[in-house]
Amino acid sequence: MARRRKFEEEPDNHDRWLVSYADFITLLFAFFVVMYGISSVNDQKYKELTSALGNAFSGTSSNSENNTPPPNTALPTDKHVLKGTPPPSLIQSLPLARLQKDRQRQEQENIVAIITSLNRSLSTLAGNGKINISKTDRGMRIDIADGVLFPAGSSQIKAEASEPLNDITQVLADTAYVIQVEGHTDNLPIKNVQFPSNWELSAMRATSVVRKMIENGISEDRLSAVGYSDTQPVADNDTAEGRAQNRRVSIMVLYKKP
Repeated sequence: MARRRKFEEEPDNHDRWLVSYADFITLLFAFFVVMYGISSVNDQKYKELTSALGNAFSGTSSNSENNTPPPNTALPTDKHVLKGTPPPSLIQSLPLARLQKDRQRQEQENIVAIITSLNRSLSTLAGNGKINISKTDRGMRIDIADGVLFPAGSSQIKAEASEPLNDITQVLADTAYVIQVEGHTDNLPIKNVQFPSNWELSAMRATSVVRKMIENGISEDRLSAVGYSDTQPVADNDTAEGRAQNRRVSIMVLYKKP
């Protein structure tokens, strides 16, 4: 019968946790070293990196100021263009489109502010329906009933019309928008010594308002006058109420052309 071999049991090592603890401390130290390295940014190298990226996406190079290629460098040709790289014109159009959109949004906000100011200063006439202020795809339109401005069949501005025109001019004088004054009539023909037709009447009424705005301080190069006769009605000419709405002067405050 084989004799059983006796094995001696090794005593427990209670310090084995130090190995894991030392590894953890080492990793933690390495982590903080990396974090410190990331937080310490070299400003000069950062500027060089951003400049290089900007030149790469705009299609220019660092030597573009002198318009000369670096020494021993061949001029780029179509063969050197990487496939799949968008042309510089497409890259440059992105910020241009964004700037144009921001400008349009700013102009719309300005127009809304002008409408709010005019509604406040012309609240009485606006409440009576004699003046209507609205926002359009062209900018802003101020429709003034002809009875507020002129006697029937005349292009001479009433004395009492000076106050609302002054209020309008004071608000628009602080802006740089182009202003187009439009004269409109109903479809009832007029024929007298002064006005052979509604065309002359509508044009002269628009011109009278332009002259008044110039007197009140609006620059001449911002103003124009147009007569539309009865070609652009806003209501039915078959009723007296509709014809009254069509007899108007419209002051158009136009968006700036892109």
